[in-house]
This record gives sequence, C-alpha cells and structure tokens, in this order.
Amino acid sequence: MKALVATDYVPLDQITVTDHPTPTPEPGQVLIKVEAAALNPLDLALITGAMKDIYPVDHPLVIGMDAAGTVAEVGEGVSGYAPGDPVLAFAGFVGAVAQYTVASPGPLLARRPPGLDSLHAACIPESGLTAVCLLRAVRLAAGESVLVIGATGGIGLYAVQLAHALGSRVIATATADDEEYLRGLGAADTVDYKNADVVEETLRLVPDGVDVVVDLVNSGDGLMGTARAARPGGRLVSPLYGPDDLGGDVSAVYIGSFQAEPGDLEDLAARAADGRLRVEIGARYSLDDAVQAVVDFAGKHIRGKVVIGIP
Repeated sequence: MKALVATDYVPLDQITVTDHPTPTPEPGQVLIKVEAAALNPLDLALITGAMKDIYPVDHPLVIGMDAAGTVAEVGEGVSGYAPGDPVLAFAGFVGAVAQYTVASPGPLLARRPPGLDSLHAACIPESGLTAVCLLRAVRLAAGESVLVIGATGGIGLYAVQLAHALGSRVIATATADDEEYLRGLGAADTVDYKNADVVEETLRLVPDGVDVVVDLVNSGDGLMGTARAARPGGRLVSPLYGPDDLGGDVSAVYIGSFQAEPGDLEDLAARAADGRLRVEIGARYSLDDAVQAVVDFAGKHIRGKVVIGIP
C-alpha cells in the first residue's frame, strides 16, 4: 500500500509517500480502507522527535491519527462491524495517512452516518473528542461564560460549538477576518488577539472574569497569564501542561490525552451529519501531495482542519 512515512526523526520536508506493508488486523481490531485522513499538531512533533521523551515512536513511522473510510476486514473476536461498513476512527498515534489502517472497536471507532462524507468525517476524531473531553473535565454548564483561546484551530472550532450547544456564553479569540465566522458558530463575542490584549479585553467584556478558560495555545508559565481572565474560583483547562497553582483561586485542569467515553464519537458524527456541528476543512490535498500538506500545516495559518484524500 501507499503511505506517508518517516524513516527516522527528520525535518518535515524529508518524509515521503512510499510503499509500506499493509497492516493485518489483530484479534479485536478492524482493517479500514482509508478514504481520507486529517492532520493534527502532534503529528508534527512525532515526525521531528520534538516530543520523543514523552511520545517515542518506532520507525518507519506511518504518519496520522484520524481516518475515515470503510471496513475492509475484521479481526478475530470482533462483533458489530462487517466489511463494507462506513466508519471514522482515531487510529492511535500512527498509521492513518495510508491506504489502509487498523483501529479497535470501542469509543475511538464509530459508524459513519449517512450524510457525512469521508473527508469531513476524518476531521472529527482527535480534535472533536479532545474538545468534548476538555469541556467535560471542567463541567462546563449552561449559563456559564467561557473564553476559548485558539478558537480557529481544529480543537477550538469544536469547543466553540459544543460550548454554545451547552448553553454557555462563548468568547473566542479571532482575527478580524474570522470574527463573523466564529459568531456564526455560536461565539457571543470575539477578541482580536493580534490587536488587543486577550485577558484585558475579556475582562472588559466580563468584568468579574469568565467561569472557564479553555487555552489551546499556551503552556507552562504562559498559562499563568491567561488564568487572569478567569473569575476567582473559576477553572482553566488545557491539553498542554502548566503550573498546578495558577493563583487567583483558579483551578487548573490538564488533559494530556483524551479519555473518550462510549458514544462520544457517534454523537459528534451524528451532529456533523445533521448540521448541528460544522466541520471546517481548511485545506485539502491528495495522498501524492501529503508531504506538502504537512509542510503547509506547520507553516501556514489554516482555519479548521487539513485533510488528505486517499484513493
């Protein structure tokens, strides 16, 4: 099969689309004929080795985590799936940008409902599930206010919509070009992070501070600054890591990897299929152009997801 492969920790432009052995589903796995795969920021770190102390990988590395396609084969002991079933999946940290990948039935594999094509479906698993888990971790509720920093990225676009659907007041960071778009997704207010101090502008909008800060951009001590946008007794949640003590009686919640619950991925897919959840494809590439997709993903501001169509 053809796959996007890194033979070692290398610069992004040194990966290649090449022949690679087709995986065989082990007991409890399904083999997916991939029709589309999406990129995530962690893919870049796995390629270069920027996070090899935390996430070491074996080489050759087949890049990619998110896939959509159809079941090609089921492993021993698998029930509930059969060849030909349309699916979307988080395939783990490797293997999605390829003509075939494997996934395990459970919270990270779901049937793809009618009305949801494979290109849009591939954009959902990692980013959508991370957004779900972030909001669940801080128990965001109706009537609460939430600041989403990094609102136009893959996770952020889902966080804005899901928070709005919960009945929360959403304040989203955005450039002037993205303001109208984010309001259409449910943001009540936006903050132009290029031309204003995000914390000060948020406190102008909500003088006592927001109930929750979802920070998808900063890490480490940088979270001390954004925590100032939260009210005393508020919460800050991040998929990155920072200090346990943020000051101001603000609780810090960090999720290094999402813990999806049964039904989460099915719910996201159903929302996307019937229009309750907008899936934004920022750029599309073919498998032949997958190296360029990775380079562009790292170097350009792209609203939404980068997706790769696979024949």
